[in-house]
Amino acid sequence: MKHQLLIYNTRNRKKELFVPLNENGVVGMYVCGPTVYGDPHLGHTRPAITFDVLFRYLKELGYKVRYVRNITDVGHLEHDADEGEDKIAKKARLEQLEPMEVAQYYTNRYHAAMQALNVLPPSIEPHATGHIIEQEELVKEILASGLAYESNGSVYFDTHEYNKRYRYGVLSGRNLDDVKDASRELDGVGEKRHQSDFALWKKALPEHIMRWPSPWSDGFPGWHCECTAMGRKYLGSHFDIHGGGMDLVFPHHECEIAQAVASQGDEPVRYWMHNNMITINGQKMGKSLGNFITLEQFFTGEHELLSQAFTPMTIRFFILQAHYRGTLDFSNDALLAAQKALERMLDGWHRLQELTPSAASSVELEDYATKCREAMNDDLNTPQVIATLFDACRVINQANDGAISLSAEQVETLKRTFETYLFDVLGVRDDSAGGGDVNLEPYKKAVDLLLEVRANAKAAKDWATSDLIRNRLAEAGFDVKDTKDGFEWKVKQ
Repeated sequence: MKHQLLIYNTRNRKKELFVPLNENGVVGMYVCGPTVYGDPHLGHTRPAITFDVLFRYLKELGYKVRYVRNITDVGHLEHDADEGEDKIAKKARLEQLEPMEVAQYYTNRYHAAMQALNVLPPSIEPHATGHIIEQEELVKEILASGLAYESNGSVYFDTHEYNKRYRYGVLSGRNLDDVKDASRELDGVGEKRHQSDFALWKKALPEHIMRWPSPWSDGFPGWHCECTAMGRKYLGSHFDIHGGGMDLVFPHHECEIAQAVASQGDEPVRYWMHNNMITINGQKMGKSLGNFITLEQFFTGEHELLSQAFTPMTIRFFILQAHYRGTLDFSNDALLAAQKALERMLDGWHRLQELTPSAASSVELEDYATKCREAMNDDLNTPQVIATLFDACRVINQANDGAISLSAEQVETLKRTFETYLFDVLGVRDDSAGGGDVNLEPYKKAVDLLLEVRANAKAAKDWATSDLIRNRLAEAGFDVKDTKDGFEWKVKQ
C-alpha cells in the first residue's frame, strides 16, 4: 500500500515512515483508555480525539484497523503508585456501592461523552477485570524468566536484574539511578528489593474489596499488567502502534515494554505515539490535581471558568486546531475563538451546497485535497488541514458573492475535499444540519417566510417591522445576514 505517512515515534525520538508489520493491509493499534472512577473531563478528550483521527485516517488510506482501547476498572492505585487504595474501590467505599457499579456508571458516562464528540468506538474495548487470567499468566512468564520475585504474597518486577540483560528506560530515556532519585518514599517499599521495582501482583489487604485468587495470594494485578496482557491477546506479540497521553510514557508505558520483553524476549510495539497534555494556566489538567472541567460542565456551561455552554463539536475543533504533540492551554477565550472558527468553516460548507456552478471557471483552483493529504501525512498535522480548508472557504465565499465563477467539476471537487477531510478524517459533525428522523423542512420554511415578510417591509421602507423581525429572530438564536440576492440565516452555535 503506497503512502507517505510519517508519524513521530517516541521510542526513537523522530518522525518515521509508517510501515505496517503485516503486508495484508491490517494495522494493529492499542490505546490506553480511561480509569473509570469519575466523569470524563477535557483532559480525556485529547487522546480520544487524537487517536480517533489516526484511526479514521488509517482507514482513509485503505487499511483495515483493529483498534483496541481498554477500560481500567481495577489495579490503578492512588497517585499511580504500588501502595494505597484502588481508585475505583475508594469511590465505591465512599458512595457505598459495589465497585462494578462505579465502573459501569462511569464507563457509560465516558461512552456518552465520546459519542457526543463523534469519537468512533474502538474495534475491541477490553476491561482489566475481564482479563485477570491473562494477567496472571503474564506474571507467571516473568517469574519464569527470573525477572520477578514474590514477596509476602505480592509479586514485583526486578528492574535491576532486568537492566543487566536489557535496558530499563528505552522509552522515557531514564536510567535506574534517575528513577530511584525521582521516586517518593512509599509505605510498604520494604517488600521490594529496589525502590524502582513495580508491582505485577498485589496481595489484597483484608479491607480491600476487589480481589481474585492466584498462586501467590488473593489479590489483584498491578496497573501496568493489563495493557501488556490485553494488547498481546488481541493484537499479538508484535503490533504496529501503541498510543496514549504523554503522562503515560513513564512509568506506565516504560513498564509495559519491560514486562513484554521479560516475558517474550523482545519489544512488542513498532511505533509509540503520545499526545501532549491540556493545561490550565500552564498546569496539567487532571483529577488528581482537582483542576479539571468535566465534559458535562462544558456542554452545560456550569463552571466558573466558562462564560457559556460549548457544543461537543466546538470542543473537538478546539483540540484539532493544535498539533497533537504540542501543548494546548485551555481558556474560555480560546474556546470562544474555536467556536467562531468552526462557524466560519461550516458556513463555507453550507455556501458550497448552495453554490450554482458556471459553465466555465474564471479561476484555477489549488489542489486542496492534496494539501490536506500532505498535512495529514506529516504526523497528523490537523492545524494545517484546517488552514487549508479555510483557504478553500475563502474561494467559496468569493464564488458565492459573484467575484469569481467555479465550474461544476470544481464545485464537486471542493465538496469531496470537505467530505473527506473535514467530516470523515477530522470527524467534525455538522450539527446545524439536524439529525435523526426529525423533519426540519416546516421549521426552515417558517423562518424563510418571516424573512420574506421582513424583506417586503424593507422594500416598503417599514423599518420598524424590519428591525422587529430581525431582533426577535436574533433573540431566538438566529443569525441573519443580508446579501445581494436577499438574505442568509443560520442557527447560532
